Amino acid sequence: MTLLPIAVLISGGGTTLKNLLELRDSGKLDVDFRLVISSRSDAKGLLFAEQAKIPTLIAPKRKSQSAEQHSESVFGPIRESGAELVVMGGYLQHVLIPEDFENRVINIHPSLIPAFCGQGMYGLKVHQAAIDFGVKVSGCTVHFVDNQYDHGPILLQSVCEVFKDDTAESLQQRVFRLECEALPEAIRQYAKKSTVVGLGDRTQRGDPQGSKPVAGG
Repeated sequence: MTLLPIAVLISGGGTTLKNLLELRDSGKLDVDFRLVISSRSDAKGLLFAEQAKIPTLIAPKRKSQSAEQHSESVFGPIRESGAELVVMGGYLQHVLIPEDFENRVINIHPSLIPAFCGQGMYGLKVHQAAIDFGVKVSGCTVHFVDNQYDHGPILLQSVCEVFKDDTAESLQQRVFRLECEALPEAIRQYAKKSTVVGLGDRTQRGDPQGSKPVAGG
């Protein structure tokens, strides 16, 4: 069995990292965690990495650093780790993607991009915006990361209903359940090379019918 070497970028509680670790440990995700990088030294997610004996690194954006220097402080160690795929799991620091990592960095956003996304849209803000706008459905999006916020080719989206009595907290919980299925599915697709980014199309998949969305609740 060939394991996909990955690095994970975090900024906070590490719930996404925890979910991926549990899937790996249960034999449902064939990955090799090479490195976990946090933008904050107090991120609780670092504890999950340390408990799993995964190397960790703190790489905050320093005022003295240029954007290019910050990018190298993140991706230099990732290169050295041998990770093939970089997974952003609640990573809130903007970082430039080097050319050699183009279409090798994925992110999950808790809305159906292009709705309720962009700079400053994260956490409960996203779900409150969806409720305030009155949408009937929401969900999550897994996409390749480029140098714009919540941009880049979409790999897959998963959808759930928004109820009249929803709060930002209740909608967040429902969408997070989708995220726990969608992100590992996107990693599996990458490992199988079933998703290829084309030049004339935002996303082209190896399956001629396209990659099916993860079932939503």
